[in-house]
Amino acid sequence: MSRDPNRVVIIGNGPAALRLTTRLHTLGHQGPLTVIGDEPEGAYQRPLLTSLASGELRADHLRLPPHPATTDVRTGTAATALDTARRLIRLGTGGELPYDTLVLATGACPTPPARATALLHPDGTPRPGVTFLRTRADAERLTGARLTVLGAGPLGIETALALRRGGRTVTLVHEGPYPLHRHLSHETGEFLTRRLTDLGITLRAGRTVVSHTPGRSRLDDGEELDSDTLVLCTGVRPRTGLARAAGLRTADGILVDDLLRTSDPHIFAIGDCAELHGTAAAGIEAATTQADALAYTLTGTPTPYPPQPRITRLRAPEIDLVWTEQTDGQGESSISVTDRTRARRARITVRDGRVQGSEILGLPQAVSDVTTLVRAAWPLPTDWPGLLLGTRFGPYTEHADDAGGADAHACTVVCRCNNVTAKDLTAAWEAGHRTVTELAAQTRATTGCGGCTEEVQALCQNLTASRTASHTAGSPR
Repeated sequence: MSRDPNRVVIIGNGPAALRLTTRLHTLGHQGPLTVIGDEPEGAYQRPLLTSLASGELRADHLRLPPHPATTDVRTGTAATALDTARRLIRLGTGGELPYDTLVLATGACPTPPARATALLHPDGTPRPGVTFLRTRADAERLTGARLTVLGAGPLGIETALALRRGGRTVTLVHEGPYPLHRHLSHETGEFLTRRLTDLGITLRAGRTVVSHTPGRSRLDDGEELDSDTLVLCTGVRPRTGLARAAGLRTADGILVDDLLRTSDPHIFAIGDCAELHGTAAAGIEAATTQADALAYTLTGTPTPYPPQPRITRLRAPEIDLVWTEQTDGQGESSISVTDRTRARRARITVRDGRVQGSEILGLPQAVSDVTTLVRAAWPLPTDWPGLLLGTRFGPYTEHADDAGGADAHACTVVCRCNNVTAKDLTAAWEAGHRTVTELAAQTRATTGCGGCTEEVQALCQNLTASRTASHTAGSPR
């Protein structure tokens, strides 16, 4: 890549685009920089929409910081077509926009349910009383005291829990035998069902919604539910229409190489719309890492994107749950701990001494520690029972001499809603913000779903203890 100024245009105005413009600015990009977003408002945190729907957050709480002042940000502007030969973007507002380098950060769009004829208009938009949950406008449609959520994947569960926290009556309908059936074992799924039921959510497993009229949702077995609003949380798919129409190579997502280039060398893709090595990117962490790598590439230092392990943690303060996907075939062994009385379970699959897959429910310390092991690719500690039981085994101490160990811990994301790392929190603490409330105001950690509150509290306690011990050791005798 040349360091000569070039016109960079980013299609999409979410967290990935913001991260890219910020990093380009920091790295000294000199050319014109334009961001096109089809939503009327500026960039905001999409993962926090459930908290907006529950009334826990206001719309302004979701707002992301502005792009660097030199960025030309065009909201309410859709890109309708790409002319790759002339390097032009056709705009829905009329006219064309030239580019030297184009970055597609178009994200993902909702996947309609399989039996959607009676729920959606022919153009794919929801019928009255039915909504997806992908935009701020969608969140405003979640009205009424009784709501039905269709789909018990991560978003469906988070939405149901958020609405319940907001005092609504919620029924969660799922086509599978138990929530998250594609990711969790049957036993863990049963425990999750118990926890959801104990929290006041009515679950209808093995069912789907076939129609909705004002005040009523009808299931495929004929049961009718009192339902003011039906929320469709049936998955998302990468937005590839613009790329496909332009002749770029696509599969589930827009195909990119290790430098995040598409089949057109002048066009890149990052975030939920991109697919590398047969896997579509998912989540804000992957998008952030991709934006960082691409910023270096576009400013003269070609930097391959290091694929991240697929770690999913439920954004809900009521339930501590994480699962990581198997990375390459079957593990050598499986280790599990089950507490039926308290509906807690931890199960990991191990290969070559490292965690390959996991599912942990109801053990917050184990959730945190196993996530750290997977993200840092550290070996399983000698005290693996302590790991699964949630007894802090000190992974940062045991692996302190590992290459990159300290950096891996520092880069561990504590608050997934706002992408706040342990390093960010430690820096804020060192700057004098010593309580959870002060750290929240400084970094926004805990202001999303609240699920990281205990981790932030523990970090405060550990830093305070470390500072006290350091002062004691250094004091004259």
